[in-house]
Amino acid sequence: MELNGVHSRCVTAKNNIQQGELNGGQANGQSMQNGVHSTDGGQLAKSGKWSHFSWWYEPEFMVPPKKKRENSSSVIHTVADSFFSTSSGFDNFRGLLNLCIVLLFLSNARVALENIIKYGILVDPIAYVSFFLRDPYNWPSFSLTMLSNIFIQVAFTTEILLSKRKISERIGAIIHVINLVILLVFPASVVLYIHPTPLCSSAALGAYTILFLKLISYACVNKWCRGQGIRPVARQKTSLSFSEGGQSAMNGKLETTVVTYPNNLNQKDLYYYIFAPTLCYELNFPRSARIRKRFLIKRVIEMLFLAQLMAGLVQQWMVPTINNSMKPFHESNLSRTVERLLKLAIPNHIIWLTFFYWFFHSCLNVLAELLRFGDRVFYRDWWNSETVQSFWQNWNVPVHRWASRHLYKPMLQAGFTKFQGQVAVFLASAFFHEYLVSIPLRMFRLWAFSGMVGQIPFAFLVSKFLHGQAGNMAVWVSLIIGQPIAQPALGQSCISQSQPVLQEARDSIGQPIAILMYVHDYYVLNSQL
Repeated sequence: MELNGVHSRCVTAKNNIQQGELNGGQANGQSMQNGVHSTDGGQLAKSGKWSHFSWWYEPEFMVPPKKKRENSSSVIHTVADSFFSTSSGFDNFRGLLNLCIVLLFLSNARVALENIIKYGILVDPIAYVSFFLRDPYNWPSFSLTMLSNIFIQVAFTTEILLSKRKISERIGAIIHVINLVILLVFPASVVLYIHPTPLCSSAALGAYTILFLKLISYACVNKWCRGQGIRPVARQKTSLSFSEGGQSAMNGKLETTVVTYPNNLNQKDLYYYIFAPTLCYELNFPRSARIRKRFLIKRVIEMLFLAQLMAGLVQQWMVPTINNSMKPFHESNLSRTVERLLKLAIPNHIIWLTFFYWFFHSCLNVLAELLRFGDRVFYRDWWNSETVQSFWQNWNVPVHRWASRHLYKPMLQAGFTKFQGQVAVFLASAFFHEYLVSIPLRMFRLWAFSGMVGQIPFAFLVSKFLHGQAGNMAVWVSLIIGQPIAQPALGQSCISQSQPVLQEARDSIGQPIAILMYVHDYYVLNSQL
């Protein structure tokens, strides 16, 4: 009996100790939870009402138990998360990225092979050259471009007179305004009257548009130099050039000559600015010390190759697909229309990306290298843009700098709000896009203008509701899916002028879409596809 009593007391004491340890562990766990989770959800979990859901607020990472490890040679299993778990800390998925690239290549190769089997070889490398040479209506565009020197000389003479105080600032401003208005109206009138080839006339109007923006900056900067003794900060005329592998000792000596007003008013300085790959005038541009021949040869080869590549993609891929899109649009076949639009998305976007690299990297770098122009920031990382505003700021840096310097900031200084300044920039951009598209094609439908203005509400929605990765995906979707929507829509508009659905889609798309709409509409109307 005594032994039984002692045994029962020992069992009771052991149970009490275990219960105390358990309660202590629970208390420690509860205090740890209180220390970790201070949110409202955690407080609710600690309350009796939501205590069953306390597991939701536990950390995702696994906590290994504190115990002595066995001999490392015999240990196989350890506490660790799977690689796809965010708590594992693993982030090297390069192999999966390579897989996506391989799949992308194979899928596009299949589409290319299918296109060749169905249509044959449609690429003609010399078709465009022979077309330009045999058509006499292409040459007026070249002559029209050469006549732009008249407007350059008018602006230069006006600045000379202003620097010598022979005319007042008011008279000089009036002369500049009249010169700039005629600069836009004169080439448009010639194109509408003579009817040259749209591609050539669009290039000529593009040259006049660039000249228009350059002369505005030229007049403004010289006025700043005259007014109240304000002068732009003078910078070194040249800067060290950098080769592709880093700074090279063979680049030459750094010059330190600085140009001040009014010594900048000469023909050499003006025409250097006219041909330089920038829209903003400065008295002293950063200059490289020499022309890098190897770099220049690479960019020239890129220019020639990518130009032929874009022409071949248009002939072989885009033209047949757009032609086949007319029938489903006319018959209002929704499923076939969607299929055509998705089929247009890939080649259209490839051509757009190729054009971006061809123009902003190859062409502008060739021009900058020949002129030893030091500032080569023609674009930034627009592919990482999370908002529409960021995309437009980064994909065309020269235009963004001009708009910020001569339109947006002056409006802010005049008392306008930031939103009003942004809207003004979009409207100005919409006007020039319409100018460059509708006049060469002789179709005044304001589609390019509406497409660009439609970017304003789209930009607001993206910046308001989408952030980070979602915003970047929205920008990419608008570029990939939006453009092919309008191409067959324009061809259909040639057949039926009243399509409310197409009008609504047109107003929600962006600037590149409307341009392709105009181009396709022109060729459909003139039966040249």
